[in-house]
Amino acid sequence: MTSPSPTSRATVHGYPRQGADRELKKAIEAYWKGRVDADTLLATARELRLRNLAELRAAGVDEIPSNYFSFYDHVLDTAWLLGAVPDRHLAAVPDVTTAAGELDRYFAMARGTADAPPLEMTKWFDTNYHYLVPELGPDTRFALNAGKPLAEFAEALEQGVRTRPVLVGPVTFLLLAKDPTGTDGFRPLDLLDQVVPLYAELLGRLREAGAEWVQLDEPALVTDQPAEVLAEVADVYAALGALETRPKLLVASYFDRLGDALPVLAAAPVDGLALDFTNSAAANLDGLAAVGGIPDKRLVAGVVNGRNVWAADLSAALGTLGTLLGLAGSVDVAASCSLLHVPLDVTLDTDLAPETAGWLSFARQKLDEIVTLRRGLTEGRAAIGNALHVNQSRLASRAASPIVRVPAVRDRVAAITDADLHRAGPYGKRRLAQQDRLRLPELPTTTIGSFPQTPELRKARAALRAGALDQDAYQEAMRAEIRAVIAEQERIGLDVLVHGEPERNDMVQYFGEQLTGFLATQHGWVQSYGTRYVRPPIIVGDVARPAPMTVGWTTYAQSVTERPIKGMLTGPVTMLAWSFVRDDQPEADTARQVALALRDEVADLERAGIAIIQVDEPALRETLPLRTADRADYLSWAVDSFRLATSGVRDDTQIHTHMCYAEFGDVLQAIIDMDADVTSLEAARSNMAIVDGLVRAAYPNEVGPGVWDIHSPRVPSVEEIADHLGIAVGSFPADRLWVNPDCGLKTRGYPEVRATLANLVEATARVRARA
Repeated sequence: MTSPSPTSRATVHGYPRQGADRELKKAIEAYWKGRVDADTLLATARELRLRNLAELRAAGVDEIPSNYFSFYDHVLDTAWLLGAVPDRHLAAVPDVTTAAGELDRYFAMARGTADAPPLEMTKWFDTNYHYLVPELGPDTRFALNAGKPLAEFAEALEQGVRTRPVLVGPVTFLLLAKDPTGTDGFRPLDLLDQVVPLYAELLGRLREAGAEWVQLDEPALVTDQPAEVLAEVADVYAALGALETRPKLLVASYFDRLGDALPVLAAAPVDGLALDFTNSAAANLDGLAAVGGIPDKRLVAGVVNGRNVWAADLSAALGTLGTLLGLAGSVDVAASCSLLHVPLDVTLDTDLAPETAGWLSFARQKLDEIVTLRRGLTEGRAAIGNALHVNQSRLASRAASPIVRVPAVRDRVAAITDADLHRAGPYGKRRLAQQDRLRLPELPTTTIGSFPQTPELRKARAALRAGALDQDAYQEAMRAEIRAVIAEQERIGLDVLVHGEPERNDMVQYFGEQLTGFLATQHGWVQSYGTRYVRPPIIVGDVARPAPMTVGWTTYAQSVTERPIKGMLTGPVTMLAWSFVRDDQPEADTARQVALALRDEVADLERAGIAIIQVDEPALRETLPLRTADRADYLSWAVDSFRLATSGVRDDTQIHTHMCYAEFGDVLQAIIDMDADVTSLEAARSNMAIVDGLVRAAYPNEVGPGVWDIHSPRVPSVEEIADHLGIAVGSFPADRLWVNPDCGLKTRGYPEVRATLANLVEATARVRARA
């Protein structure tokens, strides 16, 4: 029986930024296009922050965060806060005396300008959120720019709410940074002696402004860190804890267990810890017990999963909270991490069946769960008896639903053999067969898959959904776009073409809407990066393919050109990673189900005469467990699921895969083990750094390191692309290299696509001539 806690509070780490109708995205993009001015954008942002404040307050959240809002990315915000702006961006936007000037320099760091490439972008730990990588070298000098956190604290205080400002912690900020100079022996973490005094100054200013608590996020500490880094963590928090004028300090971690970092933080002179107690991070409970608890500290217990959309088991969570009462000075109730990673509100999706909607919990519903648990912890289990009953009924409804378990799907998974995971011939034999069939030149040029999604395409899909356009008219509109995309590529001179994916709303959602076991939403938007939002489907049950998904579009594209067309699919790991995956069975089982569905699609494409089939796995690295000890099992089933999807084809059918915007060094052996004939990788933002890794790993197959960063609107010159390609050719055999962008072109406009692809083809011709 849980004894009530009279001091428990309900809180969250952060909340979705975009607004119910993605107002922030629309305002920012309007500003970029010159349709609204800086003052209008700032006013929209303020309105959204105040709306969130009111929503959190009305929900009963006792302690509300601030400074979680961002125009683009919270790590970029931290670089701005500390004055870590690269020289090229200072020069690109020299005048920041106006609001427009500040915004333009900030966005230059995120998106680049004609003459200043943006910061590198990569995945935020093991999520599908992307952050901008700070550039910090031995000569970097910092200067505090505290306007944003102070202004947002004051803004809430004017509404009568004393918030808890949230900052990326100094250790995590520096561990996420890169040294653009490549100076031997230098680590960005060596800059702690410059950065910590700025944090100290900011903490003092926030205290003077009235802040009672400040949250310092240190999620990097849930990754494996050597003893020397943990010693530096202890020194940082000893220094910050010893400040005479400061708010109370809450050090937060999430996404996994703290491990060896937990005793370091438990012993630090800080006032509270925020820990994740969901999934593998549940081991934090044992870690707390092992250090004798934190009786002198506040514990913010993340017992509601902030990364997935399933309704919490309130009874089990309340049991965890009851255990934690004996391990901390006080226990508050929270989500495991910022609610940035889930959609805003289930009730916006009115088309969901009421029973199914009851299984789900988006950000707004998670507030209710947190507040209910706080009440249960404070007043006792009986006080929330009705809520517990409703919750258990919904959990039971989900478990018993016939859409969750499908015997035929499970029987097929059980019948998988080792032979299903291997191609008929080794790569060398396959390569000869593919060369004979495809007859491609050295350094073949191609794109990754998607072409610009024009307003006309979006309107056509919307009209189809609304019944204003019949299926025949819609098909002809898509075919017309395919013909135009093929003609563009032929005119530019690409060697391997794509159909452009005009029919696809999203590379995961499109397939999820055609596979059984997936649930699509209309308003379940989640930020991926900047103004890019996605609607991840929800995997509610066993997965199967009722009918072909891409064959008709791909074969039509092949019928209007003599050049080879790539069939384009999304791989099983990415289908899981970019969906909200079911939590009632191992992810490996779900991946095998998806892989079998894709295997059927691959077979149908091959039977239809498609010679090149690309199965994208951009999420392979982002889903890599944060702890090294957990990785081998994940990589085993991840690689096997890809091979299961792709190994049923003939030797002369060429299998491609694509990966982007992640650190690939940790998974190069897995990429080799996937045994794709061709792998395309993001490389342009990192100045082709992956090429050295491929050489060191003795990568045996063909590869296309990206030569164009498509997440920036700038058009790289022929010379820039040739330089990138020259780096690759200088280190890797040219007869195993492909030339391609970093990623798909969906988010770009046709003028920049035409110009850059023309430059790419010209740059390739120059490098071929030199070879």
